[in-house]
Amino acid sequence: MILALESSCDETAVAIFDPSRGLTGEWIHSQIALHEKYGGVVPDLATREHLRTFGPLLERARRDVGFQEIGTIAVTQGPGLAACLAIGVAAAKSLAVALRVPVVGVNHLRGHVWSPFIGVHAAGPADFESRLAALLPHLGLIVSGGNTLLFRLGEDRRVTVLSSTLDDAAGEALDKGAKLLGLGYPGGPLIEKWAAQGRPEAFAFPRGIGRRDDLDFSFSGLKTSLRYRLEKMSAAEVEARLADLCASYQQAVIDALLRKTEAALRQGEGTWRSVGLSGGVANNRRLRSALEAVARSGGTTFLAAESRHTGDNAGMIAFAAWADAAGTDRTRGMGLRIEPGAPLA
Repeated sequence: MILALESSCDETAVAIFDPSRGLTGEWIHSQIALHEKYGGVVPDLATREHLRTFGPLLERARRDVGFQEIGTIAVTQGPGLAACLAIGVAAAKSLAVALRVPVVGVNHLRGHVWSPFIGVHAAGPADFESRLAALLPHLGLIVSGGNTLLFRLGEDRRVTVLSSTLDDAAGEALDKGAKLLGLGYPGGPLIEKWAAQGRPEAFAFPRGIGRRDDLDFSFSGLKTSLRYRLEKMSAAEVEARLADLCASYQQAVIDALLRKTEAALRQGEGTWRSVGLSGGVANNRRLRSALEAVARSGGTTFLAAESRHTGDNAGMIAFAAWADAAGTDRTRGMGLRIEPGAPLA
């Protein structure tokens, strides 16, 4: 069994994974309420909160499931906020010493790569390998506050990045857009809530890089376009048309994501067996349904991370440590180091 720790940003999380059964327990402490009044994550506060909550979470895990069968400690080593990552790695090393088991480092983005497959394993652990083989090669889209990228997961489980964002990530664009609109934090869910009452075609916002075959994303122009639009409107107009603004802005983000995914599907036509969606923004219902339609139109299976595995969570870290053994840092042991700027590789 694998005991995993995640503390890359503002969520403190612990999970236990049993290869024969799946995730047997997940425990998470969210810091949204703590950072909400500041309009974003404050690194010093996040670090202190990790220090305060890791102990109680681990105690709950020990009490609820037990550590007797733990054979490996897995921990997020990057990317993320340096001080937050350091708390998790220090805790993991301490547990490894106490339980006399090895500690391995997991790339947070690889956790997102594998998160859509957690449900595939849960549906039948015994024949996971054969069902996984039928889903590869896999075209994956990771959409979060810090990352937006397309990748290929090959039959050999090698991850190849196909494209990324040249500036803002999609989640960052949604959060910054919400701030411009005066909605608060976290911005993405608030924009989605207002967008449900608005018309996506009400305002014309840019869709990023225009070349049909270019896979890279760009969202900085979208944010600037919203700012210029708001400068031309009175406070009363913004209030009256808030739902339409949110719906149009959200649709611009979704359309940009869909267009690049469709382009990648065309470029690898006939080779893809599945399309996946993961990351915090993957929780957006309109995006999920639209990408599922794109996958089905391309004749591929659609896999989306479960809601509880879209944001920062330890479940995906535990699963990646098992399913993606070649992609974990297993050689440094107690010399394991944090990698705040680690890419998906």
